[in-house]
Amino acid sequence: MGGLVACPAVLRAQAPKILKLSHQFPGGTLEEGDARDRIARRFAAELEKRTGGGLQVQVYPTSSLMKTLAQFSAVRKGALDMSLVPLSYAGGEVPETNLALMPAVVASYEQAAKWRDARIGEEFSKTLAEKGVVILTWVWQSGSVASKVKPILVPEDVKGVKVRGGGREIDMMFQAMGGIVSTMPSSEMYIGMQTGALEAAISSSTSLISFRLDEMTKNLTAGRGRSFWFVLEPLIMSKIVFDGLSPEQKKALVDVGREMEAFSFAAAKADDEELVKIYGARGVQIHDLSDANIEKWRDLARGTAWKDFSGKSARCAELLKLAEQVS
Repeated sequence: MGGLVACPAVLRAQAPKILKLSHQFPGGTLEEGDARDRIARRFAAELEKRTGGGLQVQVYPTSSLMKTLAQFSAVRKGALDMSLVPLSYAGGEVPETNLALMPAVVASYEQAAKWRDARIGEEFSKTLAEKGVVILTWVWQSGSVASKVKPILVPEDVKGVKVRGGGREIDMMFQAMGGIVSTMPSSEMYIGMQTGALEAAISSSTSLISFRLDEMTKNLTAGRGRSFWFVLEPLIMSKIVFDGLSPEQKKALVDVGREMEAFSFAAAKADDEELVKIYGARGVQIHDLSDANIEKWRDLARGTAWKDFSGKSARCAELLKLAEQVS
């Protein structure tokens, strides 16, 4: 009888828990390729090591497991274990996530880094947990503007330009200035530029490198150091799946997730510089934003995107207020 009782434990020790992680970015290796893919792979390698192989993560890049815009919803329902996704894509489903790409709320990496441990981090995490999502790694990326036409430095520059902003709140700001807004995930920007559906696209430096927009860009507004466009695209996990794990496994996930953040910030900053190098080598004109430029975007955002977001619900208004408190 003793042998039978011991048997399930032996089987459990032999069968690792496999977690599936889907993201939209090009695949690479631990050392090479898109920073978001490297974060996912490093997380997987470290988690496996930390749990002695008890938890393993299979990474599916380029939306090979699941369509880009279906990922967040699938994580909420427990149909997908993990994803690394720009939270602004989920704005239609969970309005609070539009805060993840709220123009000019975050203007530097230093400011972004303070979110996690500030009240905004606590409350934003709580809101997502209520919706079925656990944030494991806070991944922030600065935005740069690739333009086939004139440089985009101040709000007036988007007038009449076919532009991709990447999120509802950014788009609202562009529309207010007479921009012709096109909505698409970053993985479709190249075809948009190629067909003329787009004349300018804002995305993270990492995406502008990975999706090869340098081939069609004349002017680049670099996001190095500062930008009016910062996106939170964290490594997230299904709360249903997370809650089903042992306390030791949960601790390993949380610890490894936190440890990935130093790498994610370093990788994002490195890509901001790499972007300038790659585009500059193509003969693209490079422009940097001044504090005065960002102030103009902030003034516009306050009367459009911020106002609209705050009007959505008392919770949205509260979250924006907490975000504004992070200097």
